[in-house]
Amino acid sequence: MPTLPPAEASPPPSEPHHARQIAESFGVDAERYDRARPRYPEAMVRRIVAGSPGPDVLDVGIGTGIAARQFEAAGCRVLGVEPDERMAGFARRGGLEVEVATFEAWQAAGRAFDAVIAGQAWHWVDPVAGAAKAAQVLRPGGRLAVFWNVYQPEPEIGEAFAAVYRRVLPDAPIPQSGASDADPYSALSAKAEDGVRQAGAFGEPERWRFDWEQPYTRDEWLDQVPTTGLHTRLPSDTLREVLDGIGAAIDAVGGGFVMRFATVVVTAARTGAL
Repeated sequence: MPTLPPAEASPPPSEPHHARQIAESFGVDAERYDRARPRYPEAMVRRIVAGSPGPDVLDVGIGTGIAARQFEAAGCRVLGVEPDERMAGFARRGGLEVEVATFEAWQAAGRAFDAVIAGQAWHWVDPVAGAAKAAQVLRPGGRLAVFWNVYQPEPEIGEAFAAVYRRVLPDAPIPQSGASDADPYSALSAKAEDGVRQAGAFGEPERWRFDWEQPYTRDEWLDQVPTTGLHTRLPSDTLREVLDGIGAAIDAVGGGFVMRFATVVVTAARTGAL
């Protein structure tokens, strides 16, 4: 079954400046990003909260605060770390506390947390250094939980979308086929798990999966397309061609469709000793 391109692609390690540019491109339209990006399953939030020793959460790559607001609604106190001032500013306007820095450069200043989370962001963090830093700021038994939403379209709409990308962006790394339960983020998940193991301060990492679905109208889907990593840096005329093609594909199936998602979580609890 054709799949969609991942929302963000992990950059080559030899191109740190290019990676930083891509990571910070999501703030070009923070309002659209916050409005259009999918949320996370409430079951995932509840499970992370239940598996943490307390309510203090550090959100790495908080963005506009999508995940943070869900954790606040579940009774948590959330502090965000975000490298993009535009995204951080949007989150602050929504009442969240955010400090601007990359996670690697951020200073905890003696603060400790019960959970460190990262939604759609951990692939911008060095997996070993990031896990080691998370361990430093987590209380004993505290939980690291990093997660991604994986798009899994039905075959008809997935193939129609893939045809648009093949035509307009023939050189882009677009997955063309795969099993219906394929995880385009499996490599990122494995890398996160290896980082946790190498950090040496956690129990064995686990991988959780939450399947859910969301209906989209044509306009709703086209609203979120420009917020994903493949599209944020496209020239305006190329982006318009992509959007026109995708819009026509949605029109051809009746003007709307149901997108299936799998939210994949890599998580581990900090052991008592560092």
